[in-house]
Amino acid sequence: MPTDLTGSIMQQERFLPKTEHALTAAEDIDIEASDSVLRRLLRSQEGAVAAVERALGAIEQAALAAADTLGGGDGRLVYVGAGTSGRIGVQDGAELSPTFGWPAHRLVLLIAGGMTALTEAVENAEDDSAAAMAAIAQHAIGPADVVIGLAASGGTPYTLAALAAAAARGACTIAVSNAAGGAILSACRHPVLIETGAEVIAGSTRLAAGTAQKITLNLFSTLLMIRLGHVYRGLMVDMLPRNEKLRGRAVRMLQSLSRAEPAAIIAALDATSWQIKEALLVLHGVSATEAKARLARHGGHLRPALAELGA
Repeated sequence: MPTDLTGSIMQQERFLPKTEHALTAAEDIDIEASDSVLRRLLRSQEGAVAAVERALGAIEQAALAAADTLGGGDGRLVYVGAGTSGRIGVQDGAELSPTFGWPAHRLVLLIAGGMTALTEAVENAEDDSAAAMAAIAQHAIGPADVVIGLAASGGTPYTLAALAAAAARGACTIAVSNAAGGAILSACRHPVLIETGAEVIAGSTRLAAGTAQKITLNLFSTLLMIRLGHVYRGLMVDMLPRNEKLRGRAVRMLQSLSRAEPAAIIAALDATSWQIKEALLVLHGVSATEAKARLARHGGHLRPALAELGA
């Protein structure tokens, strides 16, 4: 083995994050009964939920900072990660448009190795700091943008470099790590530690660490979308009704909010190009043009726009 590689491996061993440690209690998992294996795995998932609960305060601060940055402007939400963390970030980001109507031009998804890495391993991509910095520059990330980086170990070079480059350009930066002391936690403005410890299968951070990251992003992005006005009375009033199922959901949503007849609801939706919030205002007696203007005056928030109408 080359001397430089030996030294590198020994260096890694000295600073190995807990996510990479072997769990002594699981040493015989390969010969355990299957029901015992499943129960052990389930307990690790329960531990992931507990880790997120301990981080709720940090998640709240990160989401509110993101809302302050993105509200009232045209800034972008940027997800950055490698491997499992990158895939989880891409999934969360990709679901914001159909669910909350988040504009595609306000979303940037960066995964080490590019979109090919969604379905296959791209060797050495997670170590490519230069590619991360180039991506941040290519997208002209700046003070109007929010960049959230995810890394189970907290030290993935690609994610660390992207956060550092984004911070240098004035972006609001958030880091999610499953290991205390992870470098990305000190390279951002809003650190979120979800410490899940050693995995049942050593180093397989698609397990508890991945679950904790997915839950964290679910909480973060949903609170962010609520604060940005994309939810009203527990309903996804900015969803995009692009198929029959979702068009039916839009009609039912407006029935529950207005008590109007289906024919009137469909007419209001047609008049507003199937924009649910605008259609609800139309059902309260304003024109489609005025509905759009009223929402714009209130930053897209439906509740104060309705209050103007005494609704």
